[in-house]
This record gives sequence, structure tokens and C-alpha cells, in this order.
Amino acid sequence: MSTMSEPESGARSGAHFVNSLRVRPEVLRVAPAHVVSPWVVRVQAADAWDAVRVECTPESTIAEVKRAGMANLLPDISATDAYMVKLHGAEVDDERVTLQAAGAKDASTLFLTSRRRRPLK
Repeated sequence: MSTMSEPESGARSGAHFVNSLRVRPEVLRVAPAHVVSPWVVRVQAADAWDAVRVECTPESTIAEVKRAGMANLLPDISATDAYMVKLHGAEVDDERVTLQAAGAKDASTLFLTSRRRRPLK
């Protein structure tokens, strides 16, 4: 599984409107190379105020997509378990589940936020 950044590839990466909203230009990939029509999910990090697109499959795990997104959006954070993933506003309790089992669809948004509340300054 590759998490390397690639330039935006064709119409697939922008096929859904939500994938064009305030995202970095690169598209990350966790889907195997032989997959020609991957899902494209949006990973958004509250701390970075930014988002990336990740090409994956319905069988990709939440943890795989989270790691790829965090490596790009929050490169200084090594403790990935210090962040939770939210899907449809609820925390995904078991990040070992597949995107499909968690209820994600093509063009879903996974939201990364710190498990620890921090006071506003």
C-alpha cells in the first residue's frame, strides 16, 4: 500500500463535488495499484484546517486512511492514537474496520480531531 502523493489524476479525483472543497492538490493513495476505479474519500484535520483526498477501496481500513491523512496533514504528530476519526459526526470506535463496514461511501469525509480537549486561547 502506497501513501505517496501523486498529482491530481484525471476526472476521478474530482468526480464528486465534496472532493473539490478546500483540499490540497495532491491525491494520496492507499488503494492497491491494480485498482482502476478507487473510492476517493476526503480526510479533514481540525488542527490543520485543511483536507486531502485519499484514493482507497471499500475494503481499506479506517486506520490505513487515517495514517495516510495524518502523515500529510499532521506530519509532526507521531501518536496517531491521540486522534480520533469521526464519520457522519460520530467517532469510529474500531479503526480496524473497513470503510464500508463503518458506513463510509465514495466521497465520504473522515474528520480527524484530537481525543483531548484543549482550552481556547
